[in-house]
Amino acid sequence: MIELKNLTKSYARGRVKAVNDLSLKAERGEIFGFIGPNGAGKTTTIKMITGILTPDEGSIVIGGADMLAEPVKAKRLIGYVPDSHDVFDRLKGIEYLNFIGDVYGVPQKERRERIEKYLAMFEIADAAGELVRSYSHGMKQKLALTGALIHKPPLWLLDEPLTGLDPKSALALKEEMRAHCREGNTVFFSTHILEVAERLCDRIGIIYKGKLAAVGTMESLRSGEKDTTLEKIFFELTEPEAAL
Repeated sequence: MIELKNLTKSYARGRVKAVNDLSLKAERGEIFGFIGPNGAGKTTTIKMITGILTPDEGSIVIGGADMLAEPVKAKRLIGYVPDSHDVFDRLKGIEYLNFIGDVYGVPQKERRERIEKYLAMFEIADAAGELVRSYSHGMKQKLALTGALIHKPPLWLLDEPLTGLDPKSALALKEEMRAHCREGNTVFFSTHILEVAERLCDRIGIIYKGKLAAVGTMESLRSGEKDTTLEKIFFELTEPEAAL
């Protein structure tokens, strides 16, 4: 579903490589966790996958569509939730969701059903008629998630999706992620909650200083050490001095 080849992105006129020759794949039917320290290049990578940022080098293919050559086709396959939780504050919640539905051309019947489903799941149906500017941080996150999912995209691209969610909503989202993948779709998400990544993900990629430090299932990352946790593996790869 996602194929990145030799992806590179620099800032400060090339002096700082946020992402450095990154190649990886996320397959259909899997939850792929993307983890790394702050500043490792996670959000930059995700923004390049969405087409928000243009890579200096490399290619991005989403479901067979090249993001650089066919950006509209590729973007229609994605449901994206950024880490910033930015939504249109001057719209009502339901107006925002209908705007997103219009952008993606979601038919009215399917739109209504999906909006009702996710508003109920995240327990914000009562706030749908209120201005988004009155929402709490967690409510904005729930609204952003609802907006990203109503066009039923095959790829969910979620940057820290659990931030701000109460435990019940976090559980509902994790269950929905798994159900989405059972239908042959893909979830690619970043998180700082290593326990969640360890339990939920089919495969995990660890990025450090812009490069892919490791990628694989938990079994392969453990390298035969059955009791090794993702936390231990993470610190060994990203803070080798501290792990000694």
